[in-house]
Amino acid sequence: MKFRAKQFLPAMPALRSRNYRLFFFGQGISLIGNWMTLTATIWLVYHLTNSALMLGIVGFASQFPNFVLTPFAGVLVDQWNRHKTIIVTQVLAMIQSLTLATLALTNSIQIWQIIVLSICQGCINAFDMPARQAFVVKMVDRKEDLGNAIALNSSIFSGARLIGPAIAGIVIAAVGTGTCFLIDGVSYIAVIAGLLAMKLPPLPGGIPKSSNTILQQLKEGFDYAFGFPPIRSILLLIALVSFVGMPYTTLAPIFAREILHGGPETLGFLMAAAGLGALLSAGYLSTRPSVLGLTKLIAIAPAIFGAALITFAFSRVLWLSLLAMLVLGMSLILQHTSGNTVLQTIVDEDKRGRVLSFYLMAFTSMVTFGNLLAGTLASWIGAPDTLTIGGVLCIAGSLAFIRQLPSMRNHIRPIYRRIGVLPQTPT
Repeated sequence: MKFRAKQFLPAMPALRSRNYRLFFFGQGISLIGNWMTLTATIWLVYHLTNSALMLGIVGFASQFPNFVLTPFAGVLVDQWNRHKTIIVTQVLAMIQSLTLATLALTNSIQIWQIIVLSICQGCINAFDMPARQAFVVKMVDRKEDLGNAIALNSSIFSGARLIGPAIAGIVIAAVGTGTCFLIDGVSYIAVIAGLLAMKLPPLPGGIPKSSNTILQQLKEGFDYAFGFPPIRSILLLIALVSFVGMPYTTLAPIFAREILHGGPETLGFLMAAAGLGALLSAGYLSTRPSVLGLTKLIAIAPAIFGAALITFAFSRVLWLSLLAMLVLGMSLILQHTSGNTVLQTIVDEDKRGRVLSFYLMAFTSMVTFGNLLAGTLASWIGAPDTLTIGGVLCIAGSLAFIRQLPSMRNHIRPIYRRIGVLPQTPT
């Protein structure tokens, strides 16, 4: 029977696009495996080393390649075939996960191998993420469905974040971490099959090329992104929250075992609670009819995130920690998905890959240094105090962004009028 997204999913207009449907369902399966691997990795590292610093080092190793390579990847993504690029990166990621699974299942895995494979995954992600973000606009048939597609991307990410860690906690307790890595490797088949089944029109005139060098194009993208106040402010706020707030995921095993006196199941429940909150926010954003009003969400979400982070740091009972993680997940997705949607709406098409590479640096690569700093601080002053400092800084960043809102609206409204989001003013 023919799939009728318009009839059964009225709140999800992006699913009317066949290519996006293929991506949505394939990616949903694969991301569950990704979150299982993330949860299994941090548990395995802490099990092998009992070291908060080593958790930070492994987190640093997985993200540092993003920080170095993503800006250059954004330049190349603006010229490469994004569809083929994503297929290649997904195949390489599958090989990486299966290698990790083989080492774990044969009980030969060592911490240095985890670090090396984390670096490899970071290199793959540096090209995969900007290509994937920039490819969304090509998968939807109607431009007005772009915001819904971005929100749905957050939904599947958040849904996987809810399901994956919960499954991982059970699987780790039952049969060990190796099985989680194996499931992740096999799950890539779904997204690769969906990408191969897509039917995409040829690009008019082929892939655009530039006579400028990569460094010149990178500078052009940087000047464009950081010379336009709304883009600059959104990127800087996301970078702040990622740097001082996101490392809570890396330190989660310490809270699960040392503070809440639990095991891998407790870690899975904590990660799943954040995933549930993220899913609720993504579901709300997918029902919004317009990009209007998202700047307010970008402004207030970090303050909510900071308050929840402080609550989690001080909590010594599981129910309160789960509630705090729920709010953490909700506020994080409210900020990042809203920021992504606004950026994709106002950015010039020929600079989309570069701007989104800066967004991904702010969202994911800043966690590189945040993980390393958080691991170091936690080994000196303890994990609770480390997260408390991060929460305070997130609240301060939110207040600074709120002060810039009137000026930002003056810059954004002309763009919204030009593309039809706001009605044209009479002349």
